[in-house]
Amino acid sequence: MRKFLFAIALLLGIGFIVGRLAEVHTIVATLKRGDVRFLCLALGVQVLWYLNAGYNLKILYRALGLEESLLRLALMAMSANFFSVVVPSGGMSGLTVYISEARQRGYSATRATVAGVLYIFFEYVGFLFALALGLVVLIRRNHLTVADITASFLMALLAIGLGVLLYLGAYSGPLLGNVLTALTRRINRLLWPLLHRPYLSEENARTFALDAGEGLKTVRRQPYAVLLPATLGVVSKGLQLIILWLVFLAFQVPYSAGTIVAGYAIANLFLIISPTPSGIGIVEGILTVALNSLNVPLGEAAVVTLAYRGITFWLPFVLGPLAFRLLEHLPCPPQKPLSQPPATSPES
Repeated sequence: MRKFLFAIALLLGIGFIVGRLAEVHTIVATLKRGDVRFLCLALGVQVLWYLNAGYNLKILYRALGLEESLLRLALMAMSANFFSVVVPSGGMSGLTVYISEARQRGYSATRATVAGVLYIFFEYVGFLFALALGLVVLIRRNHLTVADITASFLMALLAIGLGVLLYLGAYSGPLLGNVLTALTRRINRLLWPLLHRPYLSEENARTFALDAGEGLKTVRRQPYAVLLPATLGVVSKGLQLIILWLVFLAFQVPYSAGTIVAGYAIANLFLIISPTPSGIGIVEGILTVALNSLNVPLGEAAVVTLAYRGITFWLPFVLGPLAFRLLEHLPCPPQKPLSQPPATSPES
């Protein structure tokens, strides 16, 4: 199964890159013009970002009674990012990596999925904090647009909707099962004219909800399993802000703290809300225009945007298949039985 997923993802990834060779060439040429010292520091911060993601997942896995190493989880996060791009589905296709690893290792794929969903939710929470700061800057500079307000509203609805589902599961697995079954039934009705058969199984949705509910109840009983991941979600956005700041330094572009915060907030907002995977083709234009409206010269805004996307999107994307492949060669820590209570505090 893992080899099949790798082959399919690699094929899709190659097609994705071939279709954007001109953009990749432009980004490489742009990075060559920057100060190597600051660009290397930015790459180092990007590595810290993935370690932060791995540690966040480790806490969530442990709270759900699962055990994985920090390095393995960091590689899984990088692999999930790759899958989210080549198989766009609002970031959820990356959960395939967690499911594949769970089945390979012989532990609950449902709980691994729940950990992945919780990770996405806390990333959203962290971004809402950064977005609030960015909107304050835009309001003070009188640059807030209708598009920014609309996208922010959609982002809030997305985070709230995901949070409500997780809350239902934490307090009532059967209630979550009823909600997921109703959603499954509606999706099947919508797709029936095309497929002439049920696309999703209502029974599987209910079974998933009950198992997920049991896992979420264990998380609810552990305060650190909520507070620390939420904090790490904010740290995640702080690290990305540092990368953007280092890119400004690498190309000697004048900046202010408000410019960096507002530019990052708008870019990441449309990265999530965008109909294209990871905002490809949209974030580049949005961030360039946003920085230009914040008094960064248009040419320099374009350079900063290309370099930032090269470090935070293209490099991790290219390394994604390698990360997925490396998972096969890492030692596997033994799994605790799911019935065993999880540890009361996380360990690195």
